[in-house]
Amino acid sequence: MTYYSPDEFRSAIEAIGERRYHSLHPFHRLLHEGELDRGQVQAWALNRFCYQAAIPRKDAALISRTTEVELRREWRKRIIDHDGDLQAGDSGGIARWIALSDAVGLDSDDVRNQRGVLPATTFAVEAYIRFVRERSLLEAVASSLTELFAPDIISERVEGMISTYDFIDDEALAYFGHRLEQAPRDSNFALQYVIEHAVDPDQQQLVLEAVRFKCDVLWAQLDALYHAYVEPGHIPPGAFVPEKQI
Repeated sequence: MTYYSPDEFRSAIEAIGERRYHSLHPFHRLLHEGELDRGQVQAWALNRFCYQAAIPRKDAALISRTTEVELRREWRKRIIDHDGDLQAGDSGGIARWIALSDAVGLDSDDVRNQRGVLPATTFAVEAYIRFVRERSLLEAVASSLTELFAPDIISERVEGMISTYDFIDDEALAYFGHRLEQAPRDSNFALQYVIEHAVDPDQQQLVLEAVRFKCDVLWAQLDALYHAYVEPGHIPPGAFVPEKQI
């Protein structure tokens, strides 16, 4: 089994994103290129909230597992990013996502309570939380490394959605503006951590498999959206139904 130098290791991680990141998914291309109708965008915003709301739970699970003060100190920033810091006047990423859901015409109470979320979305999100709770700490940290690939997709998403959807503006997409700063900070720390702690070929492979797993989690969510709301359009019982289909 090959042992990678730090530069080779980073390249191996980045190569996974080039092949498997969800920016390549057909649903994502439709979203960014303005090819979805309002109901399909609503379905995306609702289901993505399920993932966004789970991130602080996932990060809290990781923090609870480590005795490393530096890791806890750095990682808790992620929880604050999403849950907010009211003393600092920051409502947090979850509140900003609710604002996005309001902008696309969803009921905020339905979104907060995740009414109508696709079963496959829930299963994928909970699988991610279980992974972080149950696999090694190294793998748990590594699973966050998809953030390395996030800045490009965020810039593309913001530009594409503002230019093509008349019901979305800069204020509605405020969540993504904050992530352009947060994601590089978080991913650089996590990348340095796995480079320092994956000290043999077996551990490096665990890191790469964790990144692949996380890509699969993100991809599976878009598979579910495409199947339910694009083609063939099979919306499961209890899931969100756009108004035009009611």
